[in-house]
Amino acid sequence: MSWELIRRNRALLDHETGSRKKIWGKGLTVCLAYPHFYQTGMANLGFQTVYRIINDLPFCLCERVFLPSPEDEAHIRKRGLPLFSMESQKPLSDFDFIAFSIPFENDYPNILKILELGRIPLKTEERTEIDPLCLAGGISVTLNPEPLAAFVDIFLIGEGEGLIPEFFTEMKNSVGMTKDERLKIVQQTVEGVYSPRFYNVRYTENETILDVRPKAEVFPVKIRRRWAPDINSFCTDQVLATDKTDFGNMFITEISRGCHRGCRFCAAGFVYRPFRYRHLSMLKPSLQQGLMQGKRIGLLGTAISDHPDLEAICRAVMEEGGGLSLSSFRVDRITPEIAALIREAKIDTVALAPETGSERLRHVIRKNISDRQIFNALKILIDENVLNLRLYFLIGLPTETDDDIDALVRLVKRIRHETLAHTEGKKTFRRLTLSINQFIPKPQTPFQWHPLEDIQVVNRRVKRIIRELKDEPGVRVLRGLPKWNYIQALLSLGDRRVGQLLFLVHRLEGNWSQALKASSMNTDFFVYRQKQHSEFLPWDFIATETDRSYLEAEYEKALNRIRIDLISGKGDYDGTTD
Repeated sequence: MSWELIRRNRALLDHETGSRKKIWGKGLTVCLAYPHFYQTGMANLGFQTVYRIINDLPFCLCERVFLPSPEDEAHIRKRGLPLFSMESQKPLSDFDFIAFSIPFENDYPNILKILELGRIPLKTEERTEIDPLCLAGGISVTLNPEPLAAFVDIFLIGEGEGLIPEFFTEMKNSVGMTKDERLKIVQQTVEGVYSPRFYNVRYTENETILDVRPKAEVFPVKIRRRWAPDINSFCTDQVLATDKTDFGNMFITEISRGCHRGCRFCAAGFVYRPFRYRHLSMLKPSLQQGLMQGKRIGLLGTAISDHPDLEAICRAVMEEGGGLSLSSFRVDRITPEIAALIREAKIDTVALAPETGSERLRHVIRKNISDRQIFNALKILIDENVLNLRLYFLIGLPTETDDDIDALVRLVKRIRHETLAHTEGKKTFRRLTLSINQFIPKPQTPFQWHPLEDIQVVNRRVKRIIRELKDEPGVRVLRGLPKWNYIQALLSLGDRRVGQLLFLVHRLEGNWSQALKASSMNTDFFVYRQKQHSEFLPWDFIATETDRSYLEAEYEKALNRIRIDLISGKGDYDGTTD
């Protein structure tokens, strides 16, 4: 053991509140792993929630591990040390379970790195009875677990509030059995559990999937995603606090889950269905806890501006002298009352998500807002002296053309003109930040059949936006790297075969370019291929609240929608749904 690493670890713990250190004994031991650095993982509410759920089980002990910093990793490798947990500095191999909380596909290679540093065999087939069982959950694997099938013993599909306690209860009851026996029991009895070793994937002659079948009749044909019907029966708020993250001065609480809007590109809107929200009476103890800590209250949710009590929740915080932080607003939910709240709460920047510059393309993706609604919201914000704005846009959406890019540029240029006209030349937005990302088709959404737009085309269009707006006062454009868009799409849309490439990337120390060149796999097959409705997709063995026929119908509506003819005078899109 390295005293230098222990010292650094203890320094982090000294800045925390809320961590729990249970006594090692006869109970189940779980090391909860976040496949990124400490500062990132500690800002993730899902990760913190799982930490609390497991530690609240009297027969479980849960500690944490994160991807070590480059400095710590070099130290570990040079000294030949095992990666250890934060709370008790136990090697990962001493735990019964290593449980990964995974929100983002691009972190998949880090899972293999953590396993290797923890001296745990990477592939499930290589592990023995004395090795920990490897678990994984989170939105990315709930959408599609297959790229990680070779490395994960058990996936927990869906929301964890009911699933996690049920799973670990069954594992407690099966202590003393072999790993295979225990896995068979939970696969048969716990809804939402998926152990790839008990399922066969069959392929067609053209390399698409024929089906995914259980190896025995005792296992379910479909893995049903778990969800919590009543989120008012529990709180989801910040458990651990530290000043070592960007949100160190904030207490985060979830006020809603899911979304009823049905935007066709949005994975979170579909995977967290149905829309649920917490009542103010349920939220008050959580809000009070954050206020007692003297922190700003961060309200979290897939669609917080649709919460019917949003204004009352904000007032409840502000009447106690607390500050607020709110995630992105729906444009059509910006009212004078909400704008006044934003000003009173001293929120520096408001985030809106038009997604596209053209009404036509917004209609294709079912983002049902018009230009008229956008500028109405901007005028309301300006009237309340809210002068910093962040706008989120997606490039590479289905049916997008250069005309849609021109529309985006015109929309941004009009913002300054319209707001100046509205205020008689007295003021406009001081800072206008555009966050531009490439659209990545996601499983379990209407666009799951659609190919990724060529990253060269997207790169050209983004450069065009930057060029056209470079002389606009106060406008700043932020963009992602095209290379990572391709990789994210591959890990989102791939099947078990992509695991071979992940293993190669790990062996090449994370060098994706070299791995793609060295591999014989045609990765464009997963990324750039138009998929057919008749095709069995890698994640089609997962049963969700949304029928596949509905997704098919929504995709066809998106591609076949009649264009709104603004030039002929048929009028602006009025925001109505299909």
